[in-house]
Amino acid sequence: MSVSSRYRGAWEGFWREAPGGQGGVLWDAEPALTAAVHLAHFEPHLTTPELPLVDLGCGNGTQTRFLADRFPRVLGADLAPAALDHARTADPSGRAGYRLLDAADKTETEALHAELGDANIYMRGVLHQSEPDDRQPLADGLATLAGERGRVFLVELAEAAGPVLRGLAQGPDGPPAKLAPVFRHGIAPGEVEDAAVPEHLRRAGLTVLASGELPLFTTERTAEGTPIELPSRWLVAGRPG
Repeated sequence: MSVSSRYRGAWEGFWREAPGGQGGVLWDAEPALTAAVHLAHFEPHLTTPELPLVDLGCGNGTQTRFLADRFPRVLGADLAPAALDHARTADPSGRAGYRLLDAADKTETEALHAELGDANIYMRGVLHQSEPDDRQPLADGLATLAGERGRVFLVELAEAAGPVLRGLAQGPDGPPAKLAPVFRHGIAPGEVEDAAVPEHLRRAGLTVLASGELPLFTTERTAEGTPIELPSRWLVAGRPG
């Protein structure tokens, strides 16, 4: 199974229109507020930190570049060629590698695992943006890439983020400028039940090793100038044993 052409096209259209430079899109927050915070929870569970690390759904590569300074080999993967164009442009020295990947496609994840071997995975905010039928294949793809030794760090919007986003979208002036393109391209955040995320991982053969809650920082502010933060949940998972 692979993602629908509609979904792939929506992301490609979004990234073609996205401005260059860090902070131009809603979730492109400083690594100090995102990947650095996540690593504090992820690294204690990395039994083999020397494995390749895949930043799955890397977008324009802001977090990928941060991770590349901290791990021996980092690969940013995304299903939108335009996103990877942004990522490569922002990384002229090639601190990380970049790869087109549909992680819901079993053939593609098996091929990448055959190339890399077991890998650690960092994935931020991808599952809730996926179409419902793609969520279990995506979790299965995570398990394939991780193999026996890799660990998965997953952070997703919590259910409680839904009302916040709907409130922003329905404000008197419409959605904030950086949220509007998300809705315009038909990739408005979907709602994944909090309990469904670990269940997808369990069905993929992974065991949740740790979990918790964190604010997800965005690059947008309300009309009153308040930074917009969204509730999120994180999990670390891997093969049992």
